[in-house]
Amino acid sequence: MFISLQLLHMSVFSQSFSPCGRFLAAGNNYGEIAVFSLSAALSPDASQASQKPILNFTAHDGPVFSLLSTDTHLLSAGNGEISAWSWAELIKKVRVSCSVNDNSLIVGGGDNNIHIMDMETGIFKSVLKGHTDYIHCLCFKEREEEILSGGEDGAVRIWDSRTNRPVHCIEVFKYEECARPQFGKWISCLATDSDWMLCGGGPSLSLWHLRSMSPTSVFPLPGCQREAVFYQDLIMSVGEGPHVSHCLHGGTVKAQIPCTPSSLNTLALNLKNTEHRVMTVGGSSHQIDVFTNFSYRAFSLSF
Repeated sequence: MFISLQLLHMSVFSQSFSPCGRFLAAGNNYGEIAVFSLSAALSPDASQASQKPILNFTAHDGPVFSLLSTDTHLLSAGNGEISAWSWAELIKKVRVSCSVNDNSLIVGGGDNNIHIMDMETGIFKSVLKGHTDYIHCLCFKEREEEILSGGEDGAVRIWDSRTNRPVHCIEVFKYEECARPQFGKWISCLATDSDWMLCGGGPSLSLWHLRSMSPTSVFPLPGCQREAVFYQDLIMSVGEGPHVSHCLHGGTVKAQIPCTPSSLNTLALNLKNTEHRVMTVGGSSHQIDVFTNFSYRAFSLSF
């Protein structure tokens, strides 16, 4: 009875693919991380057992809010702590190997600041201060070496990672076409692609041109969006509601793809190799939907 009630109230908050692209790690509200074999789940001989975790462990006392893979480690963030799990050790438990490398970790959280850690030494080497409330999301713009951060204060801040200095601050909620006061001003999702940025949360999901620092499209999606990504000529977004939204850059919602959870928290694309090319979506359910064709759900993984 306890196990079934736990599954009933489970939510998946975070996902990350292994460096080799053959495994998916997912974190839930109970502090657990499950590792799934995409090779097994996508095999022509896959069974129901292939859709269960090959490894499941408790990583934090509270929810696993974020997961991120480097070439060597799976990083997990809980309430006030970050843990690093060696992919080599995790994979060793299932007798398969992956490749490795390393760099810096950018962290934002409840103290309103962005911290940059040297992954080799584990030492935080710099702090970026500017947000006036806690930070929900981060992304990195590689070409310009800029960090983008979105927070509860409604601001998207852009930082030069070479100097650790602020470059721009966009208060999205002050733009009439984006503002939705009934939902608040917080920014819950960020993504960049070349000179373009996606952001949303309390304000509507919107597409911004970063050279002009202005919104070019606002997407008519109900509720708050929690994650959005660029994919080819599409924008994919999840949030309140049981569907993945496919949007065109011009602002049109092209399709809404049904999902198992009634509300969605996380969307991940595994584009590292064609053999395991999938989209995975998690939310208010113990099931994680897997899309091999991004236009319909193929099957679900289950904690």
